[in-house]
Amino acid sequence: MNPRIAKALINGLLIGATIIALFPLLWMLSVSLMYPGEASALPPPLLPTHATLHNYRELFARAGMGRYLLNSLSVSAAITVLSLALNIMAGYAFAKLRFAGCNTLFKAVMGMLAIPAQVAMLPLFLMLKPIGLVNNYGGVIVPAMASAFGIFLVRQYARGIPDELLEAARIDGAGELRIFARIVLPLLKPIMVTLAIYTFLTAWNDFMWPLIVLTGQEHYTLPLGLASLAREHAQDAELMMAGSVITVVPVLVLFLALQRYYLEGLLLGSVKG
Repeated sequence: MNPRIAKALINGLLIGATIIALFPLLWMLSVSLMYPGEASALPPPLLPTHATLHNYRELFARAGMGRYLLNSLSVSAAITVLSLALNIMAGYAFAKLRFAGCNTLFKAVMGMLAIPAQVAMLPLFLMLKPIGLVNNYGGVIVPAMASAFGIFLVRQYARGIPDELLEAARIDGAGELRIFARIVLPLLKPIMVTLAIYTFLTAWNDFMWPLIVLTGQEHYTLPLGLASLAREHAQDAELMMAGSVITVVPVLVLFLALQRYYLEGLLLGSVKG
């Protein structure tokens, strides 16, 4: 086959696949700008006759979407900061520090990757209930403060830090805390960005665990608020699409803006060591 034809065919297939993947998102945005009932016409219109922000105003004025948005931002930010700190410290310790049971403990942490999260939800709920972490944000944040994947990712990346660099710092009299703060953290910046993005996206999109542990509607995050909205306004397609846009667009923009760092960190973390 002619190379030009093959290239054009491949590019055409990629463009077609991109359009298919993006069409639901673009139609969701289009419907969110329609007047109530407009999307129910047959055949459904692809574009609004007259674009309006009525549905967004309705969400923030009456449906409490502003509160859900603030809840999601607070919870996701807290989980990201705490998880980043603990995962980085644990990953570095497994990579560069020697202590009793290091390999055994790391194997146990890796074994957690094989356990579905849903299996641990019931025992985790029963553990959190007696200590008062049900129906408050602590019940969502505490279980997400560290993850086996995050520890593994940091450990693989940290193994690429030269031992000679750390030994030279110790010979110069630097303590472990100073070495970690002044030498290790700057070298871990690429993987820190990757882990921060991954953790924030995971926390923002999490639905099942907040649904179990947050029983009061005033504590709902955006995914829970959207599900609650669906029960009350199942026929209001335009309002539901506006809620979906508010839920999806912020993290989509964040990921697209930082995807280069995210992918670079994943690739570097997978080949280091």
